[in-house]
Amino acid sequence: MKRLVSGIKPTGEPTLGNYIGALRQFVNLQNELPDTEIFVFIADLHAITTPQDKQKLKKRIREIAALYIACGLDPERVTLFIQSEVMEHAVLGYIMESTAYIGEMERMTQYKDKKRKQTEGIRTSLLTYPALMAADILLYDATVVPVGEDQRQHLELTRDLANRFNNMYGETFVVPEAYTPKVGARIKSLTEPTKKMDKSSENPKSYILLQDDLNAAKNKIRSAVTDSDSKIKFDEKNKPGISNLLMIYAALTDRSIKDIEDQYIGSTYQAFKEDLANIVYDTLKPIQEKFNEILKSKELDEILDKGREKASYIARRKMSKVYKRIGLGR
Repeated sequence: MKRLVSGIKPTGEPTLGNYIGALRQFVNLQNELPDTEIFVFIADLHAITTPQDKQKLKKRIREIAALYIACGLDPERVTLFIQSEVMEHAVLGYIMESTAYIGEMERMTQYKDKKRKQTEGIRTSLLTYPALMAADILLYDATVVPVGEDQRQHLELTRDLANRFNNMYGETFVVPEAYTPKVGARIKSLTEPTKKMDKSSENPKSYILLQDDLNAAKNKIRSAVTDSDSKIKFDEKNKPGISNLLMIYAALTDRSIKDIEDQYIGSTYQAFKEDLANIVYDTLKPIQEKFNEILKSKELDEILDKGREKASYIARRKMSKVYKRIGLGR
């Protein structure tokens, strides 16, 4: 059976753009790949490559897990667990550091980008975290890994390290292949529709958080920037505002943009926005209700405990084999 592994960093609050562009697409994988065993972990060890408030981090770990379930991740179909609760991730991460070369770490584009932005206090883990990412994948003999364009370099490194280890010590790791999920729409800012929707924006009206007050979310759609032309037509270059709203509408209703354009021929922006505001409301309401229900119940801990036990069993067996290959222990 094929096996897919993916991690989610517990930092920040997901926006509607994150939901449409990534989270919703990932949840779809469990239906698109019925012959694949899926492992999803909360990547809390990766979060501490930059400073974190410990109370906020602990809170976000549980919230991200609950949010994925609320958005449709099926615990019966997916093994969900917390990375730091399976200590073999860190152990194999060190062994991957001992397999990799410094030059390979320094060539990572994301490291160079983050180093450029963070001029002081750069942590060693920021340089070496691709080795931990490789361990996250190789520990479970993942055959496929969902990747976006910005993660392909890391997967290539993982493949190189797996092959290098196998050549040095004998066949040990499965060499994973990339899986490119269907790309969700790239949702833009509601106030500056030429820029992506980003929760770090100074203007809270520019983004919708999945946990926003529902009426506030509707008002953000109503006040979204459009243009002086009242025609409801998709044209990203000349009409970026209404085009962005059309993408949101299409993504949340699984309808084509052309179909929506036809529906609103002769209509007004006000009427279109009001309908979209209600669609956003109807999307967020059940997610928020399920999220609050899971977060307050024992169900979340039961799911994470079960996931930890299954992941730990597989990880222990793999690390026993790795130790024997290298010659570690007695």
